Amino acid sequence: MMASPQEIAETFELIEDWEERYRYVIELGKELPPLAPELKTDGTKVEGCVSQVWLMSRIRDGHLFLSGDSDAMIVRGLVAILIAFYEGRAVEDVAALDVNGYLKRLQLDDHLTPQRSNGLASMVRRIRADATHLAA
Repeated sequence: MMASPQEIAETFELIEDWEERYRYVIELGKELPPLAPELKTDGTKVEGCVSQVWLMSRIRDGHLFLSGDSDAMIVRGLVAILIAFYEGRAVEDVAALDVNGYLKRLQLDDHLTPQRSNGLASMVRRIRADATHLAA
């Protein structure tokens, strides 16, 4: 079972060394169930990411459920962090959730390359757009 956003943040706060934090991000990515090859389509691909990233959003009982994958280990871990943050939230709440504050708490904004930061922002935009579309 995936870690909750709170558990991820608490683990990040316990680990002071950034090499260890990156290893933890990679571990989170390894826990993410792989996306079936037939689901890795142009429709699920996230534009704006240097790595290959795929995200699928579904709605069930008004709540958002996500699946995702990446061909890069750290990016796959970032996908897992975003899924943990958004998973199960009411679709109408997704746009207002402070994901940037959460990522700042993890200090990711200070420790990702500009390309990875841009990719992370693209993933967030995609999740928000999917939630808006699914809520309509």
